[in-house]
Amino acid sequence: MGLGQLMYKQFAKGLLFLVFQVAAILFFVFWGAKDLAGLITLGTVKGNAWYNIKGDNSVLMLIRGLLSLIILIFYFMVYIANLKDVFKTQKKISEGKAPISFLQELKDLFDKNFYRTALFLPILGVCIINVLPIIFMILIAFTNYGGNIVPPELVDWVGFANFKKLIVLGQFAPTFLKILLWNMIWAIVSTAINYFGGLGVALLFNSKCVKGKAFWRAFPILAYAVPGFITLLAFKFMFSYGGPINQIITAAGGKAIGFLDIDAKWIARGIGFGVNAWLCIPTSMLLATGILGNMNEDLYEAAKIDGAGPFRQFISITLPFVLFATMPVLISQFIANFNNFGIFYFLREGLIIDGYFLASDTDLLINWLYNLSINNNYYSIGAAISIIIFLITSVLSLVVYTLSPSYKQEDNFR
Repeated sequence: MGLGQLMYKQFAKGLLFLVFQVAAILFFVFWGAKDLAGLITLGTVKGNAWYNIKGDNSVLMLIRGLLSLIILIFYFMVYIANLKDVFKTQKKISEGKAPISFLQELKDLFDKNFYRTALFLPILGVCIINVLPIIFMILIAFTNYGGNIVPPELVDWVGFANFKKLIVLGQFAPTFLKILLWNMIWAIVSTAINYFGGLGVALLFNSKCVKGKAFWRAFPILAYAVPGFITLLAFKFMFSYGGPINQIITAAGGKAIGFLDIDAKWIARGIGFGVNAWLCIPTSMLLATGILGNMNEDLYEAAKIDGAGPFRQFISITLPFVLFATMPVLISQFIANFNNFGIFYFLREGLIIDGYFLASDTDLLINWLYNLSINNNYYSIGAAISIIIFLITSVLSLVVYTLSPSYKQEDNFR
């Protein structure tokens, strides 16, 4: 690289490309080639403290190999940019024009090409902080990393074996299928409760018969303002054996109820729906309140003249308009509920139920993933679950959005 620019007497730019080329060659000669080979083998020498053999660290080799792969891709991107730059210069000269000077190109980076200067560091940061860990997690799902196989043991590539364990084989499959079914029910039902609950409260506060609307609206906002984990811990205390609800029951002569106990499957799930509604309905209410303020009152007047009652007006006017405006938010709420880690982590933390492998009957996939990966070292299984969660949420989101009025009938609401 750089020779083309040097031939056209663009010495500064040519030297920069040349220095980059030499630096890239030195990097791959001394480190990069070895790291790329390590990405394929994940190590060949097992460590042994008795014989003072250091051995290969497979996880470290995977990370270093990934970094080298990214540097290799970046090298080819710069190489293509170099070719394009030489071609552009050659074209200008053949047209009888002077090539752009290096100084002018630097000025352009702060003028018409400023977007490149402004976006360079954010894109670099996203690649290092977001993209690299995601790729690392995806690759871990195709290894046997976890359980007894952690460094100094050598990790190996196993293809789709972890996905096979989750779906059809091993101790994971029954638990995975049960939790997946419950996770789908949880995401759909809780999203519906939160969405229509918030819309209902917003319609109520928007009604002309309600006096002191600002006063009443303050209560849901107060519930929204309190940090979520504090609310969850408060609900856990309220439903505990020593909590106020059981104290009222025992004071009335009844027996204390284990609302969140090991055998409280559907009671605990019902409490989860209620607590989640308490946390999320204020958000939906605020969103719906803003949208309802922009409704065209003429539509309602016309509907009244045609004899439409309140329910018909809601089904034919209010709901389509609100759904059109909030469908992307509704999808994001579904994804958030599908991956709602906090609810059952705080309400029933640490419970392991018979018939479930390292999980309880209220755990969602994200809770099970955490328990397997963080508490029990099943890293590769956890990574496979992450990929499955991503596939489910992304496919459902795309399908629902493309079928929604927000996508198909955009012009009707303008």
